[in-house]
Order: sequence, then C-alpha cells, then structure tokens
Amino acid sequence: QVQLVESGGELVQAGGSLRLSCAASGRTFSSYIMGWFRQAPGKEREFVAAIARGGSVRYYADSVQGRFTISRDNVKNTVYLQMNTLRPEDTAVYYCTAGPFYGRRSTDYSYWGQGTQVTVSS
Repeated sequence: QVQLVESGGELVQAGGSLRLSCAASGRTFSSYIMGWFRQAPGKEREFVAAIARGGSVRYYADSVQGRFTISRDNVKNTVYLQMNTLRPEDTAVYYCTAGPFYGRRSTDYSYWGQGTQVTVSS
C-alpha cells in the first residue's frame, strides 16, 4: 500500500510558477513509477507527467512539455511537479499517482492522492 498526499496548489496569475509536492508513505516508493494527472471541471482526468523509478526518464503531455518538470527524491519519498509559465487552461485539480508501469491512462496507475487545486487567473 502507498498513501499519497499532495500539496502546493494555490491561486496564481498567468505566467507565474508553482511547485507541487507529493509525499508518499511506505518503504517501496522507489519501486513505483510516479505520475501527475489533472482534472478540470467538466473534463476527464488527463495525463500530465510521469517519472521512472530512478528518475532518469521523464514523460510529459504535449500541452506541458517545456513548461513543467517532474522530479523525485527517493530518500524523501517525494515527487515534485515544477510548473512554469502557467496558463489559465492549466487550471485543474492535480493528482499524484503511483503505479508499477508507465502509462498515460489513469487506469495504468494503482494509487492516488486526494488532489490539490491549481487556479491560474488571466
């Protein structure tokens, strides 16, 4: 079992930056692919980014490539999402997730946090 707790979401102006954090419980953090998804009102949950177990390989949605950076600290059992040049369309609840394999579907992942709200004003 892995428990995930996100933090860092808040209201920010367009063009600004935020860093989301996700703290994981358990001693098997380094064995999981870690990812971030987001869900805007009235829309399906969508893939944002994922990172391999050792952190050497990272995956991004086209919509955030070049603006967002995912990273992880396997000592602190934490995964981060640095978000730069934020746009109003980035407004969503952001969810941290963990799973045994990389994928871009929510069903590819086993564990989910409760989410943190990011609101970007224009």
